[in-house]
Amino acid sequence: MSQYPKRPLDLGGLRTIPLEQRGGKVKTADFASVYHKGSGIVGWLESLPRILAGNSLRAAVEAVLNARRRGRALIWGLGGHVIKCGLAPVLVELMQRGFVTAFAVNGSTAIHDFEIALAGHTSEDVEAVLPDGRFGSAEETGLGMNQAIASGDREGLGIGEAIGRWLESTAAPEHASSSLLVQAYRHRTPVTVHVAVGTDTPHIHPAADGAAIGSASLRDFRLLCAYVADLDQGGVYLNVGSAVILPEVFLKAVSAVRNLGHPLGNFTTVNFDFLQHYRPQVNVVERPHAQSKGAGYAITGHHEILIPLLAAALIERQP
Repeated sequence: MSQYPKRPLDLGGLRTIPLEQRGGKVKTADFASVYHKGSGIVGWLESLPRILAGNSLRAAVEAVLNARRRGRALIWGLGGHVIKCGLAPVLVELMQRGFVTAFAVNGSTAIHDFEIALAGHTSEDVEAVLPDGRFGSAEETGLGMNQAIASGDREGLGIGEAIGRWLESTAAPEHASSSLLVQAYRHRTPVTVHVAVGTDTPHIHPAADGAAIGSASLRDFRLLCAYVADLDQGGVYLNVGSAVILPEVFLKAVSAVRNLGHPLGNFTTVNFDFLQHYRPQVNVVERPHAQSKGAGYAITGHHEILIPLLAAALIERQP
């Protein structure tokens, strides 16, 4: 005999209902279909289950296509990992095809792209060089980026345009095609760079000018706000690989635009990352659409797989 004061509840009188009457959120009509040889990336996309991320990926593709068709803003927010994964050529192709209005990047993105443009390689072995303090001490990166920023700031440029201009004449010809900053500058596609002082290796270089860095990055923030205003009624903001800086910057841009009286609603946001973090979820996927008709999607996976898949789907669907 159990020593517990209560006895198991008698479920003999439980009321049940027919399965057909109850229904279900998952139906066989929504299941994946088998991929048919030769149907291509569009066939593959359509073969995905019409459930959860399958629906989200299709919705993201449709939103980007519609934004391009309607001439609304297509803003790509990029973290450094996207460039380190070798995705600049994919993004450049999308830019040239009209799927990019502007790029917003953090400091690490600019650093990696800068080094690729100059040397064709990036991403130092931090564990190997941190013990003796060599981490972040590459002379060309620190000096060149700081010179570009200071010079550009004196002429009223943001960090993105200033570095792009500097690299356009300095980048190694054999590496220029792999640099997002170089190609965007040549294409006249805006790149805004958003930094937190002390987070990026060029900030420890003796040539770092805090006033210039702050001034040029603030100018880029205000430029981003101008493009965020163009998201209204059908634009798309894609956050790819930034867990903190760009989600915070984007949310402030949304607030500033609305505060100034610009209508900003019925647009789409998408967060692509291999881990879903708090700030992208709330600042990109959820909060911008509070009391508006917009939609936000979170798609989890490796950038080096997801972004080429997205690009392939867009290119195949492009008229």
